Amino acid sequence: MAIYTRIEVAQEMKNTGIVPLFYHKNIEIVKKVIKACYDGGARVFEFTNRGDHAQDIFAEVSKWIEEELSGMILGVGSIVDPGTASLFIQKGANFIVSPILNPEIAKVCNRRKIAWLPGCATLTEINYAEELGAEIVKIFPAAQIGGADFVKSIKAPCPWTSIMPSGGVTPEKQNLTDWFNAGVHCVGMGSKLIVKDKDGNLDYTKITELTKNSINIVESLRNNNH
Repeated sequence: MAIYTRIEVAQEMKNTGIVPLFYHKNIEIVKKVIKACYDGGARVFEFTNRGDHAQDIFAEVSKWIEEELSGMILGVGSIVDPGTASLFIQKGANFIVSPILNPEIAKVCNRRKIAWLPGCATLTEINYAEELGAEIVKIFPAAQIGGADFVKSIKAPCPWTSIMPSGGVTPEKQNLTDWFNAGVHCVGMGSKLIVKDKDGNLDYTKITELTKNSINIVESLRNNNH
């Protein structure tokens, strides 16, 4: 059962502006990455459904977050069918992110009032997603379909649209400035945020630092735009 309503999820995504996304088959590594992002100020985290038994890892991590990381909202990404969405909802997913627009997933999420962020690449898809009840749409792959200029072009005729780009977002100031000045609701960030050291091991201290820095950049951009 989701702990957070879809409205709360949408608001927290906007508040922090950054949604880290990550998958690993080792549950302890997943916990360390989530904790590193949490320590940096992230309060929404997308666990990507990328491997065998991902739902079992997710279930354990979900319980752990409830006990250990107050205020962290955990959701799942890379969901392409309604059956898998239902499975993760049973395991405690607070939101469902998809790389595609599948109306059947919308029905599953809407029935349980769970936030659904479908992947869209055209204004027609975005409009249809909103018709199906999506509060926030994910544009994917964001860099390849036009980057920040694409967001600007969408927001001109549809200023009410809330967009989360994923793919092509980095924790650098210029990159974040481009996206947020274009009018995004929040951004999804994977490997550019969940970085490794020179030996190929995950650098948890650096992940915390990059998360904190990214959230600070977003906050200052919003303050300057008001």
